[in-house]
Amino acid sequence: MTLSGKRVLVTGGGTGVGADLAAGFASAGAEVVICGRRAAPLDAVAERTGARALTADVTDEDSVRALFAQAGPCDIVIANAGAADSAPFGRTTLDQWNAMLAVNLTGTFLTFREGLAQMPGWGRLIAVASTAGLKGYGYVAPYAAAKHGVVGLVRSLAQEVAGKPLTVNALCPGFLDTDMTDRSVATIVAKTGKTPEEARAALAASNPQKRLIQPAEVTAAALWLCAPGSEGINGQAIAIAGGET
Repeated sequence: MTLSGKRVLVTGGGTGVGADLAAGFASAGAEVVICGRRAAPLDAVAERTGARALTADVTDEDSVRALFAQAGPCDIVIANAGAADSAPFGRTTLDQWNAMLAVNLTGTFLTFREGLAQMPGWGRLIAVASTAGLKGYGYVAPYAAAKHGVVGLVRSLAQEVAGKPLTVNALCPGFLDTDMTDRSVATIVAKTGKTPEEARAALAASNPQKRLIQPAEVTAAALWLCAPGSEGINGQAIAIAGGET
């Protein structure tokens, strides 16, 4: 498969899945634009992959508009930027709730809205959601609510664009082998006294394959959604979780 001549924009492109997506799409021949709030990690990924790095805040409407004005028309837009937080529901603050919705849900809305407005014809809108968009997990209610919202957004927008050469889908990985999971492990260690190995194993246990998902598995699925033969995949929330239900 080649994506030569296609431009792809990846939000949250400086670390984790976003960095892997940048490398994967660059290897497939696409022109890659990555964005995030911190220039240093973006520049490091750009140096490795040849991507163009732009700073932007996906929770800010003007910033997202400026991002797409700088990037130029994009054939593929991947809303990957996100963040996770955890707390017992009764101790969850309004600020925590608003922060989870802002980056995970509103950020996807703004990215998709601006991305769709400038798509030149054929296009792919892909959200990196989570299995938390398909089921509940304790202690992450705001995050799960936001990711459920992303899945609903994807399913609704897919109906609107179904008559065009566009598709809209969500990829829903389980716990990933990324820095975000490392932070979750550190939180578990601090709050429970478990060792890092025990905490990581507890997260991996939700996957019937008893492992963390690799970023490259998400990239492979995203590339498939952009390949010939994927035209009928629209409005789907695709779990990448080893059979977790």
